[in-house]
Amino acid sequence: MNLKTKITLALLTMLLLLLGVSAFTLYSLNRLDRSARNVLQDNLYSVELGQQMLRALDRLQAQEAPLDTQAKHRFEQLLAREAGNVTEPGEQQVVDSLFSELTATERYLASDTTAPQLWNAHMGQLRQLTYRMVNLNTQALTRKNEAANRLATEQSGYVLALLTFAVLTCLLFVLSVPEAAVSGLRKLSASIENATHQDYSNSIPVESHDEFGGVARAFNRLLVQLQDYRTSTLAQLLAERNRMVSLVNNLDEGLLLVDENRRLILANPVAQQLLALPPEQLLNRPAEEIAQQNDLFRELLRHLDTPAAQRPTEAAPVLTLAQHDEEAYYRVSVNDVVSFNEALDKMEFVGSILTLRNVSEYKKLDQAKSNFLATVSHELKTPLSSINFSLKLLQNGKVGPVNEEQQNILVTIKQENQRLLRLVGELIDVSRLESGNIQLNFQAARVTEVVQFAAATIQLQLQPKQLTLDLQVADTLPPVRADIEKTTWVLLNLLANAIRYSPEQAQIHIRAALTAEAQPQVCISVQDHGPGIAPQYQEKIFQRFVQIPNQSGYKGGSGLGLSIAREFIGSQGGQLWVESELGSGSTFSFTLPLARPD
Repeated sequence: MNLKTKITLALLTMLLLLLGVSAFTLYSLNRLDRSARNVLQDNLYSVELGQQMLRALDRLQAQEAPLDTQAKHRFEQLLAREAGNVTEPGEQQVVDSLFSELTATERYLASDTTAPQLWNAHMGQLRQLTYRMVNLNTQALTRKNEAANRLATEQSGYVLALLTFAVLTCLLFVLSVPEAAVSGLRKLSASIENATHQDYSNSIPVESHDEFGGVARAFNRLLVQLQDYRTSTLAQLLAERNRMVSLVNNLDEGLLLVDENRRLILANPVAQQLLALPPEQLLNRPAEEIAQQNDLFRELLRHLDTPAAQRPTEAAPVLTLAQHDEEAYYRVSVNDVVSFNEALDKMEFVGSILTLRNVSEYKKLDQAKSNFLATVSHELKTPLSSINFSLKLLQNGKVGPVNEEQQNILVTIKQENQRLLRLVGELIDVSRLESGNIQLNFQAARVTEVVQFAAATIQLQLQPKQLTLDLQVADTLPPVRADIEKTTWVLLNLLANAIRYSPEQAQIHIRAALTAEAQPQVCISVQDHGPGIAPQYQEKIFQRFVQIPNQSGYKGGSGLGLSIAREFIGSQGGQLWVESELGSGSTFSFTLPLARPD
């Protein structure tokens, strides 16, 4: 029998018991009511009639003559009513005797005899018979009252017994049915609690075939499947763990993992070798504690503490370490690890990964490339300068007359030679920047003078396209701390690019203003009305040897100008960036710090 049927039967039984007790109680009350009503209607009525008859006899006996006919008539009416209400054994004989005695009394009254003794004898006989009739009904009242009391007691006992049975039965259901419903839940809850602690051996005993029996069988099957799944999952996890451990340990890069509490929880052999610390002095220790004992880890922790927004996205920092009596170069990379927390329904920071990649070979190749560029640039600059001097002599006609066609050829050769000289100069600047040998001559400079000098220098380049300059530089701007020569070179480079890409008869805007920052700087911008730069190229144009063709297919120079310009501005403590939209021109801006007052 299932649990639903048990509960339904228990409720139906309780309902039937309630109905049975109520019905029997109503039956007993009705029976007692009928018994009491019969007593009141029959015997009590006869007693009242007898009392009235006695009062009528008192009036008759009080007046012998003349006869009280009204009292006699009243007695006859009451006796007639009593004759119609005979209910007890012997009561009919008494009523008949009263009628006989009443008839004898009437004969006596009809005769001429007036003996008082005889009249009193008739009255006494009528009174005695009336008392007898009253006594019969009084005794009947007492007897029926006792019978009613016995019936009430008996019915009360039956009702109490039935009520006791109903209460006991209901208590039995109240104690057994909820227990039957809850015991299975307690067993299920205990088994689930054990399962949450990865104990799948505590199955539920199947003791019935009801719903809980079905649930117990299904849950036991689930435990078996969970145990099998856990076993297989653990095997897979162990295999994956061993594979990941093997990969991490065999990496040729140093790998460190710091959790959200800033404890070092992983360090592969390469990282341990670089830090020169055994695993027991690294793992599960606070990062600050390790940093106090190890200079390299202190430097790594400094990169880790750098906010993510301020970490370099392209050129990660390179550390120089001494290995085997020679310098080794390792590129530091910091990556924050976030994970989705299902309980909180949000992403959470769980740690950071630091990697040390050996870039010594690339560094050597880069150094070789830089040396090659420096050597080639210096070697080319001398013959190019000599060629340029010879071209000037030919143009001046000091070595002989030159016709018009030869003059045009010399102009073209000189322009190309100048372009080669500029390229060689840029290559020399690049080699100096890479070697760190760039020399900066910082001094207080007025922005208006730098802008005006650059504008005057570029005037001849504006004429072929009939371009104009719009200068918006206030004389009240404070001096900046900068290398005037290199800052002017940057501004001329930006103006040359603006001239190159501007349409004919356009205007180029040069603006300078203070920035709204906690530490203000002067921002200088060059805006053109050229074709603009697509968003995906706006950062690439500052990389070396990168050229972005415009819609007309024109390519710029060597692709080094903007790269060198950013290096020059960055080395002076400023920034260089571009804001552009296709078809709306471009605005190149750079900042310079203010000069400190003496």
